[in-house]
Amino acid sequence: MLRQRIITALVLVAGFLAAIVFVPLSGLAVIFGIIVVLGGWEWARMAGWQSGVSRGSYAAALGIVLGGLYYYCDLGASPEDSQIQPFLGLGCLWWSVAMLWVKSYPASGALWGNMAMRSLMGLLVLAPAWLAAVYLLSFARGGMLMVAMILIVATADIGAYFSGKSFGKHKLAPEVSPAKTWEGFWGGVFACLLLSLVGWYLLPLQKQHISLISVVTVVLITGVASVVGDLTVSMVKRQSGIKDSGNILPGHGGVLDRLDSISAAAPVFALGLLMVEW
Repeated sequence: MLRQRIITALVLVAGFLAAIVFVPLSGLAVIFGIIVVLGGWEWARMAGWQSGVSRGSYAAALGIVLGGLYYYCDLGASPEDSQIQPFLGLGCLWWSVAMLWVKSYPASGALWGNMAMRSLMGLLVLAPAWLAAVYLLSFARGGMLMVAMILIVATADIGAYFSGKSFGKHKLAPEVSPAKTWEGFWGGVFACLLLSLVGWYLLPLQKQHISLISVVTVVLITGVASVVGDLTVSMVKRQSGIKDSGNILPGHGGVLDRLDSISAAAPVFALGLLMVEW
């Protein structure tokens, strides 16, 4: 299983980097859109849609939402911050609510456990993440920013894994993800802090007139958001009685099992860059 996970991860990383380097923005929007729609297909089952037709309809509706955002926000050309910011703000507001629901689970299930609310949650999880990713790629160094965002998510995850494995005693959200601990959480935060300091000193961020405190703040809130995304998807899977969102990725489960942290991190990271006037 470990060998399979590593092979799949390497293929995904190689494909991601190749796409960032060689595919134009419009093509990347389509590729990422297909991936997100596949995530919508998996979310439909978590929301309670069982038949192939109903799940396909949900995925198609998500695709229509992505298309609407693409044209409204002019993502294929030069999107204006004023057009993007409200949607990123909505995405970040949603993740703030999701964090409260995770904290109060299983009691919070009474608010969102029905099919309609879980269906809406899927749109709020996936659509702002896609918008944020395509928007980041429209920057002059958009590929670098995307890689940086993925690196933050990976750093938070790796830091949490090793610190939790070594020191974990106090459960972070036992009703949602029993394996996660507060020690792991703070280990991930500390790893992100180190990453922000290293990035500040090794990359020419000073030339962008971005202060060290701004870099640290954006990296830390992005890392914390990735944890919220992971826990939120785990919460919905637990409510739905599902272990993995799918089986399309050997050794990793479904698309959502890989997008959970990124879905929360992307809009937070993009809005953070806007706030520090990148």
